[in-house]
Amino acid sequence: MWLKPKGLALIISFASLYAVLTLVSLFPIIGAVGAFISLASIIAPLVGIMLGPYAGALSVSIGGFIGWSIRQASPFGFLSFLPGTSTAFASGFLYNGKRKHVVVMYSLLLLSLAFYPVVGPAWLYPYYLWFQLAGLIILASPLTSVATTFTNKNNNVARLTFEVAVISLLSTLAGQMTGNLMFELMNYPWIYPQIEYWLVKQWPVLTFLYPAERLIITLLATTIGVPLVRTLRVYGFETGGQ
Repeated sequence: MWLKPKGLALIISFASLYAVLTLVSLFPIIGAVGAFISLASIIAPLVGIMLGPYAGALSVSIGGFIGWSIRQASPFGFLSFLPGTSTAFASGFLYNGKRKHVVVMYSLLLLSLAFYPVVGPAWLYPYYLWFQLAGLIILASPLTSVATTFTNKNNNVARLTFEVAVISLLSTLAGQMTGNLMFELMNYPWIYPQIEYWLVKQWPVLTFLYPAERLIITLLATTIGVPLVRTLRVYGFETGGQ
């Protein structure tokens, strides 16, 4: 679908929206002065739901790169699109019922982040990982299986709200871990070589901050996503890139 003219038009349309929203600040990024998590983080899960994993990831990548080229204020430089891309990739797979793909992806991100040499939170402050581990439990549980079994066919508001919320939460956690892993790669040992920085100013500070951020993103994505999906289905739009 996404290589056809209609699919390409949708990729470009969502990329344009994503690019605009990257310019709007949502949360500051701890440890990166002047950088922020943008409003685009809210629609990243929805782009995956709308377009599927591959077209969704491509659309977010294009939009994220355009957004960076305009503002050029990101701790990740021109790779600032990767957390959003990871989110869209995960949400697209979940929406299409391919949970095993996301279990592998999520587990690799979690292990890489947690056991990053020397400064990984598993070595210095394991408590930081509590919400990401909770996400992995949810992902591997029957809860996610139920949420993604009939997603493309269901239009009941309560059921669809549950599905979009679960998908948004798990996919935005995948994006958050991608961002954290990139922060480790780009800052240790070149910018923050002191172990004390990570032990005092990074992991403990974020332990309860990032869960609050991800829950807010999930709430907003669900609030926008449920009526969006229902409306598009009414007009015959095939969500999930099918």
